[in-house]
Amino acid sequence: MKKGYLGIDIGSISTKGVLIDQENHILASGYLMTKGNPIQAVKELLKILQKGSEKIKIVGVGTTGSARRLIGTMLNANIIKNEITAHAIGTLSRYPDIRTILEIGGQDSKIILIQDGIVVDYAMNTLCAAGTGSFLSSQAKRLDIPVEKFGEIALSSSNPTPIAARCTVFAESDLVHKAQMGHKKKDIVAGLCHSVALNYLNNVGKGKKIEGPIIFQGGVSKNIGVVKAFEEILNCPIITDPDGHLMGAIGVAILSKDQEEVDFSFDITDSNFTTVGTSCGKCANHCEIICVKKENQLIDAWGNRCEKGQIPIP
Repeated sequence: MKKGYLGIDIGSISTKGVLIDQENHILASGYLMTKGNPIQAVKELLKILQKGSEKIKIVGVGTTGSARRLIGTMLNANIIKNEITAHAIGTLSRYPDIRTILEIGGQDSKIILIQDGIVVDYAMNTLCAAGTGSFLSSQAKRLDIPVEKFGEIALSSSNPTPIAARCTVFAESDLVHKAQMGHKKKDIVAGLCHSVALNYLNNVGKGKKIEGPIIFQGGVSKNIGVVKAFEEILNCPIITDPDGHLMGAIGVAILSKDQEEVDFSFDITDSNFTTVGTSCGKCANHCEIICVKKENQLIDAWGNRCEKGQIPIP
């Protein structure tokens, strides 16, 4: 029986997963909304990935993303890795000469700089939603345009409207003002796409030496209007990949191959997992301790900053 490796990238907005074989070929993949419940989202994702697991024995499980530790505990993962490393490994597996990774997701964005296959610098923006996928979705709703059509409409404009996108509040008021002045909807859409790229480069990419080849990833990379804006501003071609939204999951699945093999079963979807948060109160830190239980049995706990808050695992 062939060996398979599972990679899960779980964020605040979306949950992505892949099942790969020993040659890194994708056997199954899934993408769905987290909806504030990462445990349930992963259970639903596993049902999708299970369809590609015939004649495959899963011996590696990796997790990345904002809920990586919680889901890593749930799945008994043999590796839990940060998004920077996971995205870099996944990208390099397909584009070994890549120098710059631009990534814009649902609520955050990041830039990763690579030299000779090694990450040499990076930056993340998790504080402001301006320029992210959720920002574009809200503006699409305001303009009564399906967000899937945003890029196509942007490309039809030859005169993009300047939009102040450095802040969500400013962008929304500026958008309304420009519409009231009589700017065409397609020009406003093109202006928003251009502002997203410019905002990203001025904030996340500030002070960074961006060199090609450059790849653009994350949900916003599906927006051809933003891709075009990056190409115009950086004056160079931008690579996109149909699986660009899965690169973190691919990367952590690849990383799991180098770890001690684990026994994994999709029966995990039938188990009941719960989390309980509690304040320690045993010292001035007042650490918030997160306890994870499987069928009411404690399987992991974290959050303590000293030994007083340590909770023994049975």
